[in-house]
Amino acid sequence: MSKKALLVFDMLNDFVREGAPREVPDTRKVIPAVKREIEHANREGRQIIYICDAHEPDDIEFKHFRCPAHAIKGTIGAQIIDKLKPSNSDIIIEKTTYSGFYRTKLDSTLKTLGVSTLRLTGCVTHICILFTASDAVLRGYDVEVVKDGVAGITPEDHDASLRIMKNGLGTKILPDNY
Repeated sequence: MSKKALLVFDMLNDFVREGAPREVPDTRKVIPAVKREIEHANREGRQIIYICDAHEPDDIEFKHFRCPAHAIKGTIGAQIIDKLKPSNSDIIIEKTTYSGFYRTKLDSTLKTLGVSTLRLTGCVTHICILFTASDAVLRGYDVEVVKDGVAGITPEDHDASLRIMKNGLGTKILPDNY
C-alpha cells in the first residue's frame, strides 16, 4: 500500500492577502479545499508538509524572475495564513525557489517517512506546483494534484499546467470535490 503525504504550497500571507506583494487572488478561493485536504489527511493519519517560500531580502529570485520581494524570512508575509495554521505534528520545509525539492530536505524527509505518493495543494499551479510535480515524478514519486485545491495567477496558466502535469508527467488530477 502506498504511503501518502499532503503537501501545502505557499499558503502564505504574501500570496493570499488582498494587496500582498505576490498576491494570487485565487488562493482565497482554494482555502476551503486545502482545509478539507488537511482535515482528510489528519483523519487518515497522513503526514502534512507545508512547503513555504522563505527568502532573504536580496534574494536573486526577485531580480532573476522579475517578481516583487515576498515571503521575506521573519516577516508576517512569510507566515502561513491563520486559516491553515500547521499543527505540532506537521512539517514545515522552507524553499527559496520554484521546486520544493531544490536545495531542501523534502526528498530525504519523504524517504525517512516512507512516502511514495504526494498530494499537492496550494499555489502557484504553474510555478511551484508544476515544478515540484516534475521533480517528484523524476524522483519516482506518484503525484496527485487536487484540482480545486490549487491556484494559478491566470486561468490560462493554471489550466495549461494541469494539462501538462496530467499529459506530460502522468500526474493524477483529482476532480473538484472528489
